[in-house]
Amino acid sequence: MGQFCPTTQGPAQTNVKWPTVRLVIARCSVDYIGRLRAHLPLATRLLMVKADGSVLIHSDGGSYKPLNWMSPPARLRVEAPDETDADDGVAEVWHVQHAKSDDRLVIQIHEQLHEFSHELGVDPGLVKDGVEADLQRLLAEQIHTLGEGYSLIRREYMTAIGPVDILARDATGATVAVELKRRGDIDGVEQLTRYLELLNRDPLLAPVKGVFAAQQIKPQARVLASDRGIDCLTLDYDAMRGVDDSEARLF
Repeated sequence: MGQFCPTTQGPAQTNVKWPTVRLVIARCSVDYIGRLRAHLPLATRLLMVKADGSVLIHSDGGSYKPLNWMSPPARLRVEAPDETDADDGVAEVWHVQHAKSDDRLVIQIHEQLHEFSHELGVDPGLVKDGVEADLQRLLAEQIHTLGEGYSLIRREYMTAIGPVDILARDATGATVAVELKRRGDIDGVEQLTRYLELLNRDPLLAPVKGVFAAQQIKPQARVLASDRGIDCLTLDYDAMRGVDDSEARLF
């Protein structure tokens, strides 16, 4: 079991900083309060508190996408319930406050069923295959491929749920998130959708639109992308590398 370091602020309130990943299975309800409001009624869920300050709430479904989350930097404060909440069966209340906005999560724990903490250490990050890594580098160098007036913000823009391949600005100054694949399928569109949901919570970036770019994009992926307002871009790898002789083509 990993160790954690609470700093007590009084008999009923604790600010908690976790140097480990903490996994808690609990019966809880969750309220997200900020630019948007969302409520998760009482149910058994997995709560993940990561060392970077992010907090994610998962159910036993929905693949790896959390039901709700708070991205870092954030502060977790644990309090005893007030008399009314205690009468309703609440054992403790987690307040997760974002450090740079008014967004917060309020998690009411009714029953904690299991807890585990462990230090994961330094992660080397995702290693892309050669072609996909080259596509990212080439598109960053040839950002005009996205359209006239585009400029690069950065490659591998890190979020709480993983790195966005390319973050750019279009000719109007709007933020654009680009997800790159060799072969574009529905999973890639779903991945970009999750990034967009998270990025659009940041007032410094929002509104953020998406571009799904690949050498080949499956028809089903195009339909899903279109339905979600995501543009699709087919990339010519050879042309981007400068090895494609267009004059020698028959068509």
